Order: sequence, then C-alpha cells, then structure tokens
Amino acid sequence: MQLLFVHGWSVTNTATYGKLPEALSASAADYGMDLDIQHIYLGKYISFHDEVTMDDIARAMDRALRDLPGNSDTSIKPFSCITHSTGGPVVRFWVEKFYGQTQLKQLPLKHLVMLAPANHGSALAKLGKARVGRINAWFNGIEPGQRVLDWLSLGSDGQWNMNEKYINYDYAQTGFYPFVLTGQGIDRKFYDFINSYLVEEGSDGVVRVAGANMNYRYFSLIQSWDQIIRKRPLTSRLVPDNAVRVAEQIPLGVYNDYSHTGKKMGIMQSIGKDETAAPIVTDILKCFQVKNRKDYQNRSNELDQLSQENQKGDDRFCMLVFNIRDDEGMQIGKDDYDLFLLAGNQYQAHKLPKGFLIDRQMNDKTGRLVFYIDANKMNEIKDGKFGIRVVARPAKGFSYYVAAEFHSDGIAANEIMIPNQTTYVDIKLHRFVDKNVFRFAKVANKPVSFKNIQPSGETADNQ
Repeated sequence: MQLLFVHGWSVTNTATYGKLPEALSASAADYGMDLDIQHIYLGKYISFHDEVTMDDIARAMDRALRDLPGNSDTSIKPFSCITHSTGGPVVRFWVEKFYGQTQLKQLPLKHLVMLAPANHGSALAKLGKARVGRINAWFNGIEPGQRVLDWLSLGSDGQWNMNEKYINYDYAQTGFYPFVLTGQGIDRKFYDFINSYLVEEGSDGVVRVAGANMNYRYFSLIQSWDQIIRKRPLTSRLVPDNAVRVAEQIPLGVYNDYSHTGKKMGIMQSIGKDETAAPIVTDILKCFQVKNRKDYQNRSNELDQLSQENQKGDDRFCMLVFNIRDDEGMQIGKDDYDLFLLAGNQYQAHKLPKGFLIDRQMNDKTGRLVFYIDANKMNEIKDGKFGIRVVARPAKGFSYYVAAEFHSDGIAANEIMIPNQTTYVDIKLHRFVDKNVFRFAKVANKPVSFKNIQPSGETADNQ
C-alpha cells in the first residue's frame, strides 16, 4: 500500500513525523499489510507565509499527488494518509475541492487517519501570530501564516462551510474511511503561565477533543413573530427551522497518554522506530485493515470502547458555535448582539450548573461566538431543559431587532451538548423596518422637509 503523511501548521522540517513511519513499516506485516518504507512519502507544504490559503495548499497538494511515481495528470493511484493537526483539515479541504460529495466514489484516498486534527479549529489561534509563534508546544518560534491562522480560529467561515458540506458525506458507501485519533494528555513542560489553553481539560494542549472529533451536528433556529414570550423587553420565540442535522458516525479514539506534540508525549513525534506495540501504532494499522461498512462499524465500536475507558470518571466537554444573522442575509457582528444560555423551568441564566462554562471566545472576523462547555455538568440540568436568549442591536429606531429566546421544550440538553462533540447553532432573526423609512407625500406649493421624521412604531412588512 502507498502511505502519505501530511504534517501540521507552520512545520518546517520532516522531523515532525518522528519515527512513526518506521514503526508502522516494521509492524505492517503483522496486520497482513505490505508497507515497505519505500512506499511512504512525507508531505512538505508551506503554511508559514501570510499569502498562502487553505485553497492554495489543496491545489498544490493535488499537483504534488500527480507528480508522485506511478501517478499522472489524469490518474492518482489509491493511497492511505496519516495527518497531524492542521494536516487533517488540509486533506479534507482537498477532498471537498476536487471530489466532494458527488464524486467520492472516484476518490483515490481510501483511509484517512487524522491524529489530533483541528477540524473545528484551535482556541490558540485567537492569540495571534506573534504570540502563537512563541509557543514551543506548536511552532518552535516560527510565526504562522495569517490566512491559515484565520481558518483555524474558532468559528471561522472556513470551518463552518467545510463541515456543513461534509455533513452530507456517505463514507462507507463510497469506500472512503476517515478516522480521528486524539489525545487528552498534557505535557507540562509546555506550560505557559499566561495562557491556560495549553493545559485545558479535554484537550491535548492545542486541540480540544471536541475540536478534533468529526462527529458533530448543525442546529438551525429561526425567529417566530407569531409566538410572543411574556417578558420585558418584548421577546419572541426561536423555533427549530428543521431537524438537527448529524454527521455520519466517524470512529473516534481518545488517549490519556498522548499530547499534541513533543518527543515525550506527542501523538506522532514521541513514537520510536522500535515502538511497534505502541497504542497509536497498532490502532492506525487496525484502521488500515478496514475494507467495508461492517469493518468500519466494528472499528468505530472498538475505538468508542477505548475512549470510554480512557475518559471514565472524567468530565467531558463540548463546543457550541453560534452564528447570528438576520432573514435578509446580513451577518450580525460581534459588537451587535449578546447571547445567554438559560436553564430550568423558567429558562433563566442563574439556573445553569455552577462551573459549566470553561471558555467563551468570539471570532472577531465572523462574529461567531464559541462556548466551551462541561457537558457532564450541563446534563445535570433538571428535566434537561435549556434555552438560548439573543439580544441584537439596534433594538429600536428605523431598523431594529427584537429579542428572541429558544426554549428546549422536548429537546434535551444532551441532544445538543454532546460530550466530545461540536454543535453549530445557526440563529436567524427577523430584521424589522419601520414604515417611515420610505413614505410618499402629496404635491405641495412649497417643499416639505422630512429631516426630523421619527419612527412610526409600525413596520413596513406588516409584521
């Protein structure tokens, strides 16, 4: 079999792969595979220049694949791929760009094993180029490229759009088998006293388990002006626009003893060439053995059992990514709304479990708000009742928004806030326009000024 490795973000040396290629080659025969070291190729892509985008990298990857021995401009031989960190989204971007949902059966990539992939971004990206470049846990003093950094920032357009497309993929049916293997160990030597993300629970010090997992969902809410909640200020109801959309189940393995990187605990870099029995080596090779839907489901069950054992007794966490827009297609920016989570029979903020919120991060470019939540604590909510309140601005004037609330009413918290998973929540508000924004006047003997006209209190669209 032909095996390709694709590294993470701002890597400048193939030493990043450690001895994992050699360990896999030495063990492959035990799993019935022909994996000679000569069949392994180590990817080298540029991500540390500001002008380079994810799309640029995907286009260059396609050219590099066609330049490999045995391939051509019109043909790529079947291969398997191991990625680390940003390498996972890079390969997924290439799959979507050149094949997508409709051409997956023609995809030459058969097994995609993603080690600690930033599929839903990394909280560290928010810190900015210079600061992230100083974190040895990731970059060894190399400043990352800004365009890729923007993609990796929590709540980015790139993540939202790509994951929404992937939610419709049918993997096993088309012979494409992705896997996610990620750690939740922390290598304390990388500790940064100013930055708590490097020791964050439920992460490997760089990528959260919920940020790696390809089991995720989209939940859409729309403001219903027909349903008024008796609350001041005036508040209307947010109701589900459609059923919760859930991605096809992807095998996920979570490990306690692996961190994101480093020679001591790194999920890839710490493996020696003689460590043929290391958990990550044996689990990767078992993933490569998958040949059909039944194998894929069995591998998923095995890795799920492994994850449950490794997380037994621990709190598990989830991410909520909120996108706020109006029904005219306008994105409501970071300074123009407030969002609150609610709980209890009366749907109040003070009824939320103590310590449920681990982190709250706003994406300044997209206006999306990302909550990192203790899913175990949220599942303690009485009767599973939870809510969301959005107060957008302006709240009065010629054009304005009315506050809106979602009350779960039968949708339990554990259907939206899933341990180890990310939920994208799309909220669409109604934009009200006062009828006095545009009026006609009768012809008069002298001009009539409308400079000081005030809102009428009646809307232009009869709402």
